[in-house]
Amino acid sequence: MPHESRLTLALRALLHARRVAALGTLGDDGNPFVSMVPYAMEPSLGCLVIHVSGLAAHTGNLQARPNVSVLVMQAEVQGEPVHALPRVTLDGLARTLEAGTPEWEVCRAAYVESFPEAEFMTQLGDFRFVAIALNGARQVAGFGAARSIDEEEVRRALGPAGP
Repeated sequence: MPHESRLTLALRALLHARRVAALGTLGDDGNPFVSMVPYAMEPSLGCLVIHVSGLAAHTGNLQARPNVSVLVMQAEVQGEPVHALPRVTLDGLARTLEAGTPEWEVCRAAYVESFPEAEFMTQLGDFRFVAIALNGARQVAGFGAARSIDEEEVRRALGPAGP
């Protein structure tokens, strides 16, 4: 396994520590739309998994225009400066998964592992799983520590730490 940089380790820690993200989609009118989504990671597929209602505005947006942006950031600490909060903006391509397929099963398992309280929602006909294949990112690990990263490095950060 190749040596991982301090920034890759920080990215992995951030992605594994958080459970919600801001999802950016484009509406029919071309205007950006940002919403909060719980997410899980599926490292073998190199994707984030979200579980969305067909009634949600972001669902229609991502089905019509699958290029999305996802922001994950460290929580604000009261009394601490916010300008250097660790964060990552992930670029991806969203795809609704067909229920019952092997990919759907793997993504469902990852999501339910992260959100066991939402298991009953996976049985509701209005909800669907969406896999967001990640193709790059912009990471800010703190003040003066920013970089663009490619798909391969993002995929590595989704998985567990190496030996």
